[in-house]
Amino acid sequence: MLAEIFSFLYQFADVFAFLILASAGLAIVFGMMGVINMAHGEFIMCGAYVTVGLVNAGFPLILAQALATVAAALIGVVVELSIVRKLYKRPLDSLLATWGLSLIVTQGMLLIFGGSMSGPGTPPGSFTVGDYTFSIYRLVLFAAAIGVLAFIYVVFMRTKFGVYARATMQNAPIAQALGVKVGKIYALSFGIGAGLAGLCGALYAPTMTLIPTMGATFIVESFVTVVVGGSNVLLGTAPAGVLLAIVRSGLNAWGGQIIGQIGMLIAVILIIRVLPEGISSYVTRSHRLPATEEEKS
Repeated sequence: MLAEIFSFLYQFADVFAFLILASAGLAIVFGMMGVINMAHGEFIMCGAYVTVGLVNAGFPLILAQALATVAAALIGVVVELSIVRKLYKRPLDSLLATWGLSLIVTQGMLLIFGGSMSGPGTPPGSFTVGDYTFSIYRLVLFAAAIGVLAFIYVVFMRTKFGVYARATMQNAPIAQALGVKVGKIYALSFGIGAGLAGLCGALYAPTMTLIPTMGATFIVESFVTVVVGGSNVLLGTAPAGVLLAIVRSGLNAWGGQIIGQIGMLIAVILIIRVLPEGISSYVTRSHRLPATEEEKS
């Protein structure tokens, strides 16, 4: 019985890590900046390919993953400056532009690197509980997901940059009038989002065979997690990840991976139907103080 309970918790941690790591960068770019970044999966792919390339060149895996994260962040800044900057408040245009970028990158990677590239392999290390054997690296991914959530909270809630970023996202003209360098804030925020996407690809590179279309594996889960979480990524992303991970891991244990995927998407539809503005809107409303008599009048 204990082994079965631990197995479920392990599956929950695995799914939660996947959802959070895949959606963290998108939560900043889409949830905070309002840009529908259809190239999010390609930033994840970038992190994976750079990691594998550096490992094949002789770099240690951890260093390769760190450099891949930085590379994706720098590419994100370039993309923001050259493409996205003129598309704020134009969601359909940003969708079309980043979708075109996604197609260009995917086909370019196919021409340059071919149909697939083998990863370095999952780092060794496992442990046994009852009749089940578990990989230690999957727990590392779970710890990384918690670390990413903590990083987002500290950067956007406990730093001067975070204050400027939140002010810019809420009302850019007023923030600029108060002396905030709005263009710089946008570029850095987009770079952070791209870097977190690259980190996701870097962390999952050892667990899969790399293909140019691998971004599609992540982007669906990314968008549904962000949409369920709502516009306030600091309040919504983690609860959305927990809720969807419980649904998917439970259905995975009951009916397998396909049933888990289908059930999670059905749960997303139901949640959006009940909470169209996401979980964060519900959390915000539930903690809002009741209006005074003067405010009501």
